[in-house]
Amino acid sequence: MNSNAFKIRSPFAKLHAPTGAKVRWMDGFWAEWFATCRDVMIPNMWRLLDDDDISHAYANFKIAAGLEEGLHQGPKWHDGDFYKWFEAACHVLAITRDESLDRQLDVIIEMIGKVQREDGYIHTPAIIAARNEVGESRFQERLHFETYNMGHLMTAACVHHAVTGKSNLFEIAKKATDFLYRFYKTAAPELARNAICPSHYMGVVDMYRTTGEPRYLELAKNLVEIRNLVHGGDDNQDRLPFREQETAVGHAVRANYLYAGVADIYAETGDPSLLQTLQRLWDSVVSTKLYITGGCGALYDGASPDGSPQQDQITRVHQAYGREYQLPNLTAYNETCANIGNVLWNWRMLNITGEAKYADILELSLYNSVLAGISLDGRRFFYTNTLRNLKDMPFELRWPRSREEYISCFCCPPNVVRTIAHAHDYAYSISDDGIWANLYGSSEAHLRLPTGDRVNLSQETNYPWDGNIRIQIKDVEALKFDLFLRIPGWAEQAELFVNGEPAGIPLQPQSYARVTRTWSSGDVVDLRIAMPAVLIEANPLVEETRNHLAVKRGPIVYCLESIDLPAGVDLMDVTISPEITLATAEDSKLSSLLPGLTTLKSKAYFTEPSGSWHGQLYRPVQHPKTTPIDVQLIPYFAWDNRGFSEMTVWIPAAISRR
Repeated sequence: MNSNAFKIRSPFAKLHAPTGAKVRWMDGFWAEWFATCRDVMIPNMWRLLDDDDISHAYANFKIAAGLEEGLHQGPKWHDGDFYKWFEAACHVLAITRDESLDRQLDVIIEMIGKVQREDGYIHTPAIIAARNEVGESRFQERLHFETYNMGHLMTAACVHHAVTGKSNLFEIAKKATDFLYRFYKTAAPELARNAICPSHYMGVVDMYRTTGEPRYLELAKNLVEIRNLVHGGDDNQDRLPFREQETAVGHAVRANYLYAGVADIYAETGDPSLLQTLQRLWDSVVSTKLYITGGCGALYDGASPDGSPQQDQITRVHQAYGREYQLPNLTAYNETCANIGNVLWNWRMLNITGEAKYADILELSLYNSVLAGISLDGRRFFYTNTLRNLKDMPFELRWPRSREEYISCFCCPPNVVRTIAHAHDYAYSISDDGIWANLYGSSEAHLRLPTGDRVNLSQETNYPWDGNIRIQIKDVEALKFDLFLRIPGWAEQAELFVNGEPAGIPLQPQSYARVTRTWSSGDVVDLRIAMPAVLIEANPLVEETRNHLAVKRGPIVYCLESIDLPAGVDLMDVTISPEITLATAEDSKLSSLLPGLTTLKSKAYFTEPSGSWHGQLYRPVQHPKTTPIDVQLIPYFAWDNRGFSEMTVWIPAAISRR
């Protein structure tokens, strides 16, 4: 059973996850990523989580269960990190049916069950503290992330139940959800105050969709309403009631998880005020606060409400969305979890509305800022995702500037692994009219329409390196339905053919092309999207990128690494011209890690440095010598895979030359 196969459809969503579907990548880009996830990411991350000297994540469960002595170690949200890995393993199990992995998950579930209290509460820091008689901290400290951890437990349990048909973890999640329902009834302000990074909004809705239990939908709706009981700050998006919020503010992970969770609640309730707010916030992000890579949360630290005359209302904000158009490159934060939250949010908005603009942002974030969070070999991770990296910086940043095998705050690594493990779930959606192709990649899909009719599709493509996509209809005879093919917003030229003949359908960027016909086995649809490399400029209000250019080809944003520069050429002395020609090429080392990876060859200019800037902040303009050079640009997600290197996405535009 597919990992998104819930028992009921969301009544206020136009599109739905394909019920009972089986979608798997067959070859190419996503198949390579999934194979690395299956063979490297899942076992390697288990090794990390199970090693007491590295993470203590699994040890915390053993101590909480009373099987070992000790204290809780690691962040308060470490349980959630573990549940995200568990969910990733379930998504892999859905494809592989690996019996040893299935048995391993059952052993882990037994351990989790021993931790849970009779009333359903489960959170290893508090349970370990009580065992050691050092105090009971249940819901006393909002930064203990109890509901965040429980939310990831709920989602993991729903996936496990759908994949295996077993109820062992699902019963644990039901007890936890029932606990939250009862706790909400008696202690709504406390629950609201502790709703930090609300993954439980999505988790509770997952539980409702899986069980159909109306109490869970009641709880989900009221989780939004009780936010009004808190008068907090923008760090957790609770300074204003949700429906009064006009712009995306505060901690970007918490914001995007909130927006995704509210989108789930709208899909079940149809409350128009929720959707109106989500659309306002989406416009705020996409038009003023989103990086070219789809990254979110520009600032290491910000203040909000920014510039308020009432200074006692201003609060510190960590990994903040920041001001409109405030998108620094060298100090860009862009936590991997925030970028994944952006994918989760846009996936839900796509299914609610059927509007291709949400699929465009999902694709942008997924291919660039999300995949950048993990190395091509699947073993090293970024917490933050900068757009420029320099060797000699005059200040220190909080997080490493090269990927590391283990990060003390381990929320991002299992999050990116679970995202890669189930990327196939984004490939197709179903509506009353037919099938929607959202995320392109060579795949086999076994789908069921709302009528009960089954449709099998095969997709052949070298996307995102090539814009030719072929979809073949299989195992149907004279079945009428619509096939919707996404035309990305960047696709200025596209052609569509059915059985070799022009489809005669207008193709507009950032839309879905609708093909209506009676289909039979062997019918073939060819979508051909031109994929030239193009230069991108930013709104001039983005001060950090004035007179700079970036390179994008299809959905892929490119960058320049110092390892690809001629000897003696410094990254900061390179400029590019708006008239440059960009040609596709291949880097042998990168393509050995990800077959088919396409780089770009280009001419650029090297401006020879004229004297040292040491001790100088300003000086008269110099007129140094400029010479043309050959450079290679690589996909942004692939940087930092060939040893330490300087890197930039935005490159200064060359001055006109005679």
